[in-house]
Amino acid sequence: MRMGNVYRLGIKELWSLARDPIMLGLVAFAFTVSVYTGSTAMPETLSRAPIAIVDEDQSPLSQRIIAAFQPPYFLPPRLITPTEMDARMDAGLDTFALNIPPEFQRDVLAGRNPTIQLNIDATRMSQAFTGNGYVQAIVQQEVREFADRYRSQPNLPVELTIRMRFNPTLNKSWFGAIMQLINQITMLSIILTGTALIRERERGTIEHLLAMPVTPLEIMLSKVWSMGLVVLSASVFSLFVVVQGVLAVPINGSIPLFLAGTALHLFATTSMGIFMGTFARSMPQFGLLVMLVLLPLQLLSGSTTPRESMPEAVQNIMLTAPTTHFVQLAQAILYRDAGFSIVWPQFAALLCIGGIFFYISQSRFRKVIGTMA
Repeated sequence: MRMGNVYRLGIKELWSLARDPIMLGLVAFAFTVSVYTGSTAMPETLSRAPIAIVDEDQSPLSQRIIAAFQPPYFLPPRLITPTEMDARMDAGLDTFALNIPPEFQRDVLAGRNPTIQLNIDATRMSQAFTGNGYVQAIVQQEVREFADRYRSQPNLPVELTIRMRFNPTLNKSWFGAIMQLINQITMLSIILTGTALIRERERGTIEHLLAMPVTPLEIMLSKVWSMGLVVLSASVFSLFVVVQGVLAVPINGSIPLFLAGTALHLFATTSMGIFMGTFARSMPQFGLLVMLVLLPLQLLSGSTTPRESMPEAVQNIMLTAPTTHFVQLAQAILYRDAGFSIVWPQFAALLCIGGIFFYISQSRFRKVIGTMA
């Protein structure tokens, strides 16, 4: 193997990518807009949910209930009439519509257990799922305190002191930004290397490569280092500009150590992209294959849900995937300021997995490169 051939073939790949505006747009979108929207959209907790209230009682108790719905969980309640409630819900203007019936306060003081109607727009699933409990708790608390004539302060036998580490304000964007960046690194590294190989076949340049004094190993290495460099450069830009700059996410650990782990992760995922590209005969086939592989890698790696909540068999299987170790490595370094003495097992695992994937991909690539022409 001659490193000069690997270098020049890699430069060719970079020029080929530079002439592809669709792929350049995908890279730019994935590491900017996608990271930003992925960390700020779809809140895990109730946030500024629109609520409308029909107050048919017009009593001090109903006024207390209305005043209890405040930001950041709810927007200030909008008072509407009964005829407006269904129309506003159909138009998607309100997520919650609360109907306080007539004589509600009188029935509460008389001990008759009156009911309040709550309509929920369940198409907004993330807010509707948790908002039901919030509304019920707020109404019950206000009614209980009104009936007891005072606001009770529970006197518990044990006081629990809660201290939040690494994310004291429980800001979901601090977690979502890093995890979204990790997902984009995995996705783009697989897509870019796989499409680089398929592009050679579709444009007919694979015949030129086979006629040149280069080996299959040199061709594969050129695609791995060039596409890995593109993803690594884009991730550095996203980490500094989008994550730290726009989203103001604090990075506690060593960024060079994280980038070293990213390079090892790219070594494995770019090899996977080459391997998948040898099976696909066209771009649509490759896209379908990417979906089948990428979704389990992201959903079961621990970036979306903790690995501890998964079945033990799934946890053991996912130890063979590079994304599992990369997520553990990234969380430990960027969130908890872990050093190499703590994350070296993840580094070693990524090196071993990457070496195995590279060997398998090279063997497959060497076998089918003649048939790709």
